[in-house]
Amino acid sequence: MATKALVIINCIILAIGNCGGPLIMRLYFNNGGKRIWFSSFLETAGFPIIFIPLFFSYLNRLRRNNNGSENISFFLIKPRLLIAAVLVGILSGFDNYLYAYGIAYLPVSTAALIIASQLAFIAIFSYFMVNHKFTPFTINAVVLLTVGAAVLGMHTETDKPVHETHKQYVIGFLMTVAAAVMYAFILPLVELAYQKAKQPMSYTLVLEVQLILCFFASLVSLIGMYIAGDFKALLIEAREFKLGEAMFYVVVVFSAIIWQGFFLGAIGLIFCASSLVSGIMISVLLPITEVLAVIFYHEKFQAEKGLSLALSLWGFVSYFYGEIKSEKDQKRIQQESELASLSRTISEC
Repeated sequence: MATKALVIINCIILAIGNCGGPLIMRLYFNNGGKRIWFSSFLETAGFPIIFIPLFFSYLNRLRRNNNGSENISFFLIKPRLLIAAVLVGILSGFDNYLYAYGIAYLPVSTAALIIASQLAFIAIFSYFMVNHKFTPFTINAVVLLTVGAAVLGMHTETDKPVHETHKQYVIGFLMTVAAAVMYAFILPLVELAYQKAKQPMSYTLVLEVQLILCFFASLVSLIGMYIAGDFKALLIEAREFKLGEAMFYVVVVFSAIIWQGFFLGAIGLIFCASSLVSGIMISVLLPITEVLAVIFYHEKFQAEKGLSLALSLWGFVSYFYGEIKSEKDQKRIQQESELASLSRTISEC
């Protein structure tokens, strides 16, 4: 029951971050924002929020240790998992930059459709890294999602925002594809880190991993901001923000909070289920992001996007059907095995 509750909570948090994150990031760029490293920093800068649940978890452990028999520390994470979290955090920092670059030059609906292709890459990486099995339905989904993303590469001029060059659009497209591939690698990597942690995994430990991951991802972005001169430029950018200086800071704060929901929900689902389930949930939410982008930003929805969306949805359905069928087959095999074992026991008697 507790696991189901955690799954639901993480799905809700992920939904808010997955749908709201790209929209608020695009709001920043649409209204005069130009700092890509700063945008990537905002994707993980909300990590101090995690100290709140960690503090309550610590108090709960203290309360249960009334007799003082155990030495209770604030952090549970051990060096092996800590190192893994640091490495994943550094990778995430660069992945955030790739994604922010894509959002800077692509419509949200286009970026969302490209990101949908990451489910295909997650399936591939999961197969090699954490031994998730391929089925014909998985392969079908991989092909459909890949083709769906490729369709968007056609007739890009019809989708290009008027104030951007063709070169910027193409680079943004490629950066988004690279971000999808890298994040598809990161999710199974987190699952692998959980498996190899050599310590019992708990949701508190997941929060600690998220804290460390986001800290180092933010550190990568801060270094990028320093090199790119973002710190000086941001003061000017805030004053010239089309929605007003106060709204600039509102957008910044809410961006950090909303994106934190995405990352926390994603790695939380890995803990509760698997990296593949996390990837599926991200992909399932993408059509909602596309619809919201069309509603709020009046983005065009051409035939290419419609075809890509149809292929993506077909891929999702194929994958889900395959998973349901596989689960039923496993249950049937297990039942048959139990019946055979019972029959042998009876015959021996």
